[in-house]
Amino acid sequence: MITLDQYSAKIATAKTPDEVESIRFELFGRKAGVLTLAMKDLGTKSPEDKRTQGQALNVIKVELEQLLDARLAAIASESFGSLGESDSLDVTLDLPEAEIGHKHPIHEYIRKAEEVFGRMGFDTANGPELETEHYNFDMLNIPESHPARDLQDTFWVSSLDRTVLRTHTSPMQIRYMEKKKPPFRMICAGKVYRKDSDATHSPMFHQIEGLMIGKSVSLANMKAVMEQAIRELVDPTVEFRWRTGYFPFVEPGLEMDLRWRGDESKSREGRWLEVVGCGMVHPQVLKNVGIDPEEFQGFAFGFGVERMLMIRHQIPDLRSFFQGDLRFLRQF
Repeated sequence: MITLDQYSAKIATAKTPDEVESIRFELFGRKAGVLTLAMKDLGTKSPEDKRTQGQALNVIKVELEQLLDARLAAIASESFGSLGESDSLDVTLDLPEAEIGHKHPIHEYIRKAEEVFGRMGFDTANGPELETEHYNFDMLNIPESHPARDLQDTFWVSSLDRTVLRTHTSPMQIRYMEKKKPPFRMICAGKVYRKDSDATHSPMFHQIEGLMIGKSVSLANMKAVMEQAIRELVDPTVEFRWRTGYFPFVEPGLEMDLRWRGDESKSREGRWLEVVGCGMVHPQVLKNVGIDPEEFQGFAFGFGVERMLMIRHQIPDLRSFFQGDLRFLRQF
């Protein structure tokens, strides 16, 4: 059976932290450590031997751990004690440049979007990320049978009744229209949550929502606003296309795709990527907030910040924005 004397002298003569850790591994290694194997061997002993030998091994284990920790502390103390003799400062050396941080590309893009839409007269609003079913679905004309309400699509909060992590920034449209009288223009930027995860989807991402209501607002106004904004926020020469789409809170509904430039033979490059869902605000949504659809009409749009940045900088995987890799972030 292993004894304390077998290793106490060996620990006392260790010169470096690596030597101490080597002894620790020799003793406590998960698969072949001396003490580990001794503990495993207890299973073959009689109940009486298991009890007495187990107690003895536990005492030895504690004492060896204390000896190892004490030796590490002593080596560190010896190292610091000789620092004055071995270390010197060359006052002629230049100091390394201080690294200066910057805003994350997502937040910088949101600031830029607020500036671009601000020049077009859009107000900026903010809303809660923890949203009620009333605002997230009901007031936006989303029926109870809609798949967006299912558990496989939406994060429901079990501790709160009929509450979700908002699936889009569109509830802010309702909150804004409840407090304001038309005409008005507003955008809202923030985090949204959906149960998606791949190269172009994330369970959490950022969305920018826009709304413009007036007496003579049309699809032509919406296309003019969106095309101007996209050229400023992505690229003046960016290629885009419009196609019809369905969203319960707009009628008619449209989607805008942007061209992913590059060699079409490689991955997603050269293909179209859907980035904006938009359309004329559904009359029922206007009625829900007390606005007469016979007098006022308008458009709404929403787009993902990360997808815009993917196209702007030709980034193949949306998840790169959330991994915290400084090599990636220093590019911006």
